Amino acid sequence: MHIQHKEKDSRGKFFIEQDGTVIAEMTYSIPQPGQMVIKHTEVNEELRGHEYGHMMVQEAVAYARAHHIKIVPVCVFAKAVFKREPGYSDVLL
Repeated sequence: MHIQHKEKDSRGKFFIEQDGTVIAEMTYSIPQPGQMVIKHTEVNEELRGHEYGHMMVQEAVAYARAHHIKIVPVCVFAKAVFKREPGYSDVLL
């Protein structure tokens, strides 16, 4: 699966499309330079359990590392991923 990324002004999303339809999406805001707040993660119900949500968090972590950004996971799902993955602590605020 290819994870796409769009950002405009102080908002953005990582998402996965299939046949022109968004099947998974993780939204975030940038309240100040150098900080990303993960707001919401959603995966189509029939695709849950296939790691799409985790892959989007992983992509956000890679993006944060590349751009020297710290992440604040407000989303319950993203918080759980950060709790299970101690290797992501370098980007956690």
